[in-house]
Amino acid sequence: MTLNDDQLDRYARHIILKQVGGAGQQKLLSARVLVIGAGGLGSPLILYLAAAGVGTIGIIDDDVVDLSNLQRQVLHTTDQIGNLKTDSAGDMIKQINPDVNIIAHPCRLSAENAEKIISDYDIIADGCDNFDTRFVVNDACLKLKKPLVSAALSQFDGQISTFKGYLADKPCYRCFIPAHPGNVGNCAEAGILGAVAGVLGTMQAVEVLKELLDLGDSLAGKLVLYDALSATSRTIKLPKDPGCKFCN
Repeated sequence: MTLNDDQLDRYARHIILKQVGGAGQQKLLSARVLVIGAGGLGSPLILYLAAAGVGTIGIIDDDVVDLSNLQRQVLHTTDQIGNLKTDSAGDMIKQINPDVNIIAHPCRLSAENAEKIISDYDIIADGCDNFDTRFVVNDACLKLKKPLVSAALSQFDGQISTFKGYLADKPCYRCFIPAHPGNVGNCAEAGILGAVAGVLGTMQAVEVLKELLDLGDSLAGKLVLYDALSATSRTIKLPKDPGCKFCN
């Protein structure tokens, strides 16, 4: 793939980075990323992946845009209320970067369709809001040996990690959370400071780009905890569970 004049201009700030260069940008343009959820996390994640020139972005979400989403889901606008989030996301991506091929999956990810959908992508970014879907994503990524960049939000904080449980020394998501923790309220029940979703979703985009370009230190085997109220973050080790029945 040869970059045309418009691409050389659009991605100039990437290309002048010696760690990226023209070859790295070509790699991004050839990459395929699946984003699960076009909500609080998915919005900034999708926007930055599109701006970076990730060539194919798959978006899976069966929800429609609601007025209450707009406090944090910056991918969508007021005039798109009632539209499928996959359609709204596609419209926004087209305005940001015509280089990007959008594949909409206006459905809910399930054990029945997960492997078929996930198998078409190089890396998976999970921004869903429930544990059942997270477990399905983890299990499919393990089987298909796909890197999984996963983030989660609470009221004023969040967490992010990369899971490569198919490697002998790296944990999977179920090493971290082996079973449903019970009654955990979502943002509709507990509330959330909207900008916190922007912080964690942008961090997800950074980690996806790092994985695609093989840059820096992977978050595989580590968990970043972000606390907005104290303006702090810390990284802890996330070991592989030798008793995990899913990745061992």
